[in-house]
Amino acid sequence: MENWKKVFAIIWSGQFFSLLSSTIVNFAIILWISIETESAEMLAYAAIAGILPQALIGPVSGVFIDRWNRKVVMILADSFIAFCTFLLAVLFWLEIAEMYHIFILLALRSIGSSFHMPAMQASVPLLAPKEELTRIAGINQIINSVGNIGGPALGALFISVWNIEYVLLLDIAGAFIACTSLLFVRIPNPDLSTIETPHVWKEMKEGVMIVLRNRGLTWIFFFSILVTFFIIPVSILFPLMTLNHFQGNAFQISLIEILWGVGALLGGAVMGAKVYNVHKVILVNLMYILIGFTFLFSGVLSSNGFVWFAILTAIGGISGAVYNSAFTGIVQTNVEPIALGRVFSMFYTFSLVPSLIGMIGIGFFADSLGVTTSFIVCGAIIIGIGIIAFFVPSTFKVK
Repeated sequence: MENWKKVFAIIWSGQFFSLLSSTIVNFAIILWISIETESAEMLAYAAIAGILPQALIGPVSGVFIDRWNRKVVMILADSFIAFCTFLLAVLFWLEIAEMYHIFILLALRSIGSSFHMPAMQASVPLLAPKEELTRIAGINQIINSVGNIGGPALGALFISVWNIEYVLLLDIAGAFIACTSLLFVRIPNPDLSTIETPHVWKEMKEGVMIVLRNRGLTWIFFFSILVTFFIIPVSILFPLMTLNHFQGNAFQISLIEILWGVGALLGGAVMGAKVYNVHKVILVNLMYILIGFTFLFSGVLSSNGFVWFAILTAIGGISGAVYNSAFTGIVQTNVEPIALGRVFSMFYTFSLVPSLIGMIGIGFFADSLGVTTSFIVCGAIIIGIGIIAFFVPSTFKVK
């Protein structure tokens, strides 16, 4: 704990390059699909392929994350994701890549993410003091935001001057740097002496019960899952909103992604600046309402309102970063480190599985009734959820 700042500096330096390269690659793939197909349905399928495996195996991966050496898990997961990207690059280089190849390899990358992300989140309370957890989540959001700012810009630049197979290779370099940085730090593992004979199903069930035993935490998870059901489907429509409704181009698509990242950077900077004496549940609920308004107002803009769309996107990025920092701090504060892998994995599963249904629906909905209508409807519903969340007293008893 005494050297936690130094440890995080080493970890974050490596994770930054991994995140940046992955963001470049992800945006390059999204841009390629958007330009090649101009279909919300195809973007939805790509998003589903990138989420479904993570959602399905999340509960199982959480059990093993809590059992295994978390540093080794992160290194192997990063390496596997990079290998899948390499295979996709080879397919493009051989000029035999099809849409189903992209979907399959996005799904395989998702398997790696199902181990990497929860392992990273579960390691944080073992490395830093509890009172610093929300602040650390804010700083981590800054790292993510810088990557999300640079990724789309560099992705749009690289894909305009390079073939996509060369852009994909950047992910391998980023993974190598991240894995190397992890070799220089020690990440302690929780005490497993209190665990009985390993039993996957029993440990998965315990991960759920840890949340359900706390009524306030249960409601917080429920509202977050409900909001995610509407946020994720809309998030995949941003490129088409720019391309079709505002008659934008590749630069403007990347600009919107960058502005979301700039907003998230500002939100993360505010949350990471210091420890605030503000109830985290209030912050979470307010951010639901704010992000809902950004979606709703974006949907009512005329086709020449791109500047306002850009401003609203930046505000959405700020609200998303504040929400993520506050919510992560709530979970890490109220759940013991020995169970965090399972709890985070369970949350990702229970939030992503409904979102997959939303993605399937949003593809047909947007293609038939319009992208702007999708923004309006989902934004209004998110606002309603945020308001209702204020009227559940048990949530305010959670630290």
